[in-house]
Amino acid sequence: MNQFRKKKIIETGQAYSLLAPNLILFLMFSLFPVIWTLKYMFFKYGGAGTEATFIGLDNFFRVFRDKVYWDAVLNTFWYALGKIIFTIPISFILAYILNKKIKGSGLLQSLIFLPTIMSSAVMGLVFYLLFNVYNGEINRILMALHIVKAPVNWLGADLAMTTLIIVSVWGAMGNYMVYFLAGMQQIPQEVLESAEVDGATGLRKVWYITIPMMGPILKIILMLAIANAFHDMNMVLVLTEGGPYNSSMVMTLYAYKFFFPVSASNSTIPQFGYGAALSFVSALIAGIVTVIYMKVSKKLTDF
Repeated sequence: MNQFRKKKIIETGQAYSLLAPNLILFLMFSLFPVIWTLKYMFFKYGGAGTEATFIGLDNFFRVFRDKVYWDAVLNTFWYALGKIIFTIPISFILAYILNKKIKGSGLLQSLIFLPTIMSSAVMGLVFYLLFNVYNGEINRILMALHIVKAPVNWLGADLAMTTLIIVSVWGAMGNYMVYFLAGMQQIPQEVLESAEVDGATGLRKVWYITIPMMGPILKIILMLAIANAFHDMNMVLVLTEGGPYNSSMVMTLYAYKFFFPVSASNSTIPQFGYGAALSFVSALIAGIVTVIYMKVSKKLTDF
């Protein structure tokens, strides 16, 4: 019995020693920042060298009075909706085509997936140059083809959000394509062959066989797409900084600017307390949307 207990202790110690590095990193870079943020939601605090003053719920009252923030929340919903509506179908179509084992499909998969591993800063800079109003390649090509007569201000107030959605779809479709491809390859070939024998071909086979059998993975893909869309910030920061005139501002970027003020922010002095309150409300909104999706998707699955 003592021998067994000693062996159990050794095995448990080995398991915890393997988990320890990840646990330490989680505590340092995930849990501690969250606790720090929760603490300063109730303070007026400008960072190192300033005094933290307890102000209770004033930061939250300010959030609910902040019109720019709620416009940013609305922009976030439009951005998420636009990104998901286009990314998911395009990713599915690409996966369906590549699943046919066409010649060069491996190379095509790599090329489509490549934007997923690119730095958002590099990608944002490239698209900034492409969509530049005066010497961008997009306007040059459109004018050369006589599609437009004058340069289009892709990053102006009217089109900035549309441009961001286009870029984000290009950057994300490779990632979801891989998920769809993995799901399609799990469908038993016998089921597809039986459907063909019964006369189901083309779109009918996709609609009645492929999509229903990919239900579980499709549910996960949509959940990831919603969560990622509501937390997207880097591309917006690099490409437009939320401008012009906050027309492409999203809620996470708005909170970020109170932690790290940049040229387009309302203040040049950090406001960690208010930024923490904004972050909490933004996380709450994203969480509520995710929970609603989970509830709705569960009911659809049960149905």
